[in-house]
Amino acid sequence: MDMIAGMGEILSALMTGDSFELQTALRGNSGMWPLGFIVTLVGGVLVAVLYRAVPLLERHLEPGVMVVAYLAIGYIIFAGVIQRFYLSGQPAWSTTLPPFLFLIMTWVGCSYNVKLRTHLAFAEFRKIAPRPIQLGLLVLDAILWFGFAWIVVVTTAQETVRAAANFAIMLGTDNVMQWWFLGTVPIAFILLTARVMENLVTDLRKFREGGEMIEAAVIGGDT
Repeated sequence: MDMIAGMGEILSALMTGDSFELQTALRGNSGMWPLGFIVTLVGGVLVAVLYRAVPLLERHLEPGVMVVAYLAIGYIIFAGVIQRFYLSGQPAWSTTLPPFLFLIMTWVGCSYNVKLRTHLAFAEFRKIAPRPIQLGLLVLDAILWFGFAWIVVVTTAQETVRAAANFAIMLGTDNVMQWWFLGTVPIAFILLTARVMENLVTDLRKFREGGEMIEAAVIGGDT
């Protein structure tokens, strides 16, 4: 009952749109983890459904975000070097914005690599295992990835709310808030959850139809 009441308290605070009230509601709240579980699970399902309905988005969302973030980082650093040595001086935010862009690129890239299965999976050993064991290992992958995503969604959502409640501004700027960037981390892990679900559905179908369970993955490749 405490968890249910805690979840209601968090949802009520969220409806107010006040980050300070939400931070207060999250502090020591036993409903935070079950609510985070529901958000991660439902969010992953909704994103997976969206991917299925819009194949163009499924194929290009994560690569597009990664490329834009990478180009922005490169441009800011390049322009900052030119401004420092040849012009009047570089903007103060040119050394603080790139790490946040790198944060976005990294975790969205993590979701994309879960799709491609280019994470550490010991595929050579799995290929020689019996099919039921292969399926068991793939299901274990899905459970571990989901658990990891659940933890990250809850903990980074707390940090995002804390930054918003404290009006944390990115160093070197006047009105760019840190929570705008921190909030992309739980979103990225909900995208990752959708990829985990897609992979699990594919694995179950292959097991049922007798298809090859473990396929070679190439970093930088595509499926």
